[in-house]
Amino acid sequence: MPVADLSHRIADATVTTPGQPGPRIGFWKTHADTRGLYAEGTTFSFSHLDMIGGTGTYLDAPLHRFEDGADIASLPLERLVNVPGVVIDAPWEQGVVLAADAVAGLDVRGKAVVVRTGWDTRFGTAEYLGGHPHLSVGAATALVDGGASIVGIDSVNIDSTEGNERPIHTALLSAGIPIVEHLRGLEQLPRDGFLFTATPLNFEGLATSPVRAVATW
Repeated sequence: MPVADLSHRIADATVTTPGQPGPRIGFWKTHADTRGLYAEGTTFSFSHLDMIGGTGTYLDAPLHRFEDGADIASLPLERLVNVPGVVIDAPWEQGVVLAADAVAGLDVRGKAVVVRTGWDTRFGTAEYLGGHPHLSVGAATALVDGGASIVGIDSVNIDSTEGNERPIHTALLSAGIPIVEHLRGLEQLPRDGFLFTATPLNFEGLATSPVRAVATW
């Protein structure tokens, strides 16, 4: 069974969104530190991780947009694990957004809807941040009305970031539909017939969490 990793690999200090800190990845205790604490020849390292939730490929819960919204730990796993998936192809051209008619006629009820633009190849470059692909309000409304379970995109944001409004986050998260941003490698996926998983950390109070997004088919 093929398994596709749809998550960006993140190293120490890698910045995902400019203005937000990169993660600090290191050790609380190294193998050298624990030498002598265990039997001869036995040592351990203990990792330490300090990061914001919006690091790498991550998932937004309703709390990200709404003060009284559900946090990451409150999301039902049925929305996040082994969800039947469908790909919407939207090769990016400057000034073009994913329109409502791209969703029209698709059966998205209970599905993981993954928007494949190819923008992920620019990850880590200045070009990745500006003029990026995103959804239209019409497309978001169609996904809500169609009963999508979770929506993801291989771009820096599911909304346009040229202004201060975030109508796509508002529409999807108000309907309880989690959002996954900064996906990668969607060219590996068939148009449908796959299962999508984006498992966040099970920590209470998180509005966003990094995920290891994968697909199997």
